[in-house]
Amino acid sequence: MTRPNSAFTLIEILVVVLIISILAGIVGVGVLRHPGEAKTTAATLQIKNFKSAIQLYRMEQDRVPTQQQGLNALCVKPTIAPIPDKYPEDGYLDSRKLPKDPWNRDYLYMAPGRNNEEYEVVSYGSDGEPGGEGTAADISSSDL
Repeated sequence: MTRPNSAFTLIEILVVVLIISILAGIVGVGVLRHPGEAKTTAATLQIKNFKSAIQLYRMEQDRVPTQQQGLNALCVKPTIAPIPDKYPEDGYLDSRKLPKDPWNRDYLYMAPGRNNEEYEVVSYGSDGEPGGEGTAADISSSDL
């Protein structure tokens, strides 16, 4: 009894590689044409990730990290009071090191936030200064 060949042919593999190359080229060209927008989008997504991690922290610890503990409390167990009793071994983020914004600056964490929110996470955009327009505009968790 002969078994049908279930492997991919060279042609099938080449077609898949070609399709992936075309898609990567289209996405790559779009990102290269608008690098500022891509960085703004990346910062927005990271701040949303911080918001989710802070919400999880609040649910488990009954409070958000303090101003002094900062965002680092999402990566490693705080050593500044109030120290959580039940801190997860892997922290609340995917990394044990706090990520920087796309312009290689630290995110700003305020507890309470500027508009009396419980907390606020901010990136000052491409210029690193408060305010600004376009890619230099502030990106705040309060606006997301």
